[in-house]
Amino acid sequence: MPATLSLSGALGHAHADKRIDILRHIGVCGSISQAARAVGVSYKAAWQALDTLTNLAGAPLVARAVGGAGGGGARLTAAGRELLAAADALALARGAVLARWQAAPDAGPALARLALRTSMRNQLPCTVGPLALQGQIVRVPLRLARTDGEGGADGADGADGADGADGALDLAARITRESAELLGLQPGLAVQALCKATAVRVERAGAALAAEPGILRLPAKAVRVVRGSSGDEVSAELAAGLQLVGFAMPGSGLRAGHRVALVLEENAVVLALAHG
Repeated sequence: MPATLSLSGALGHAHADKRIDILRHIGVCGSISQAARAVGVSYKAAWQALDTLTNLAGAPLVARAVGGAGGGGARLTAAGRELLAAADALALARGAVLARWQAAPDAGPALARLALRTSMRNQLPCTVGPLALQGQIVRVPLRLARTDGEGGADGADGADGADGADGALDLAARITRESAELLGLQPGLAVQALCKATAVRVERAGAALAAEPGILRLPAKAVRVVRGSSGDEVSAELAAGLQLVGFAMPGSGLRAGHRVALVLEENAVVLALAHG
């Protein structure tokens, strides 16, 4: 593994989950299992966090001692200590910047959401609903933030079981139990739902179809269509007023104003936290 420490890679989302906290507790107590208990995650989740953080950092962050009178333990490497120092400095600087916008309630959260850089074009602010544990998988229902006041896109709401006055979910994601622990997911938590445009299939709206487990069908209204030989790129407006991009079959004939259904798998939805 390269010896050069990548601070930008490891700290790009340091504020967004519990990975840095786990690393910090390992430095204090010298034990991965104790660090996991202190942070409130499983031992398996702690190891997943260390593996991910080490991959992003590009250098070993923890050295593990096996056996011995104390039964073994763990200690931070020089790279691990440097990463923690950088994380502390970054947190102080971030807090100072966000404090300048305290008088504008919407500015802080907006800046936090904009700080997330990713190749995924679809990024939707949401709040988490009641979690459903399904074996090693957690299904996370999501409520989209609204940008349209009380109403939805013309002709886009009330179809195919999407969001409406009855409080049905807007979106959902399926992630591992460990990922849910590390993100600290709980009902009411603000998150961002992300998915690639290529993971969204756009179809003409039609008759209601039987629900398929793990498949989302979101009613929307096409607002922009770009023709292409490999597929028509469609920008559509959801009932909450947010935009989602997907692809229809080549020569779909779709035009702005057409009602459509956006079809994607819950497994394709990625969750991210923004530190407000």
